[in-house]
Amino acid sequence: MKKKKDKIRERVYLTFPRELVKEPVLSLLAKQFDIVFNIRGSTVTAEMGLVALEIDGAQTEVDKAVAWLKDKGVMVEPIEKNVIE
Repeated sequence: MKKKKDKIRERVYLTFPRELVKEPVLSLLAKQFDIVFNIRGSTVTAEMGLVALEIDGAQTEVDKAVAWLKDKGVMVEPIEKNVIE
């Protein structure tokens, strides 16, 4: 039996445009939403940032966090479920 507060884990790639590379986007994300995130990998240059991120939390909070990232201008793409852990 599932409850509304059940935790999920969403795995996504985040692509940050040049204008957001130096902004504390992930820090703000953690403060604004009731989620926990884990950076699984990243590549950051002066031109762009690419981050593989796991986001844990209630489905509604994770959905709001992803929508907030997109609203900020971050491209959010799901990581395929068959990735080797």
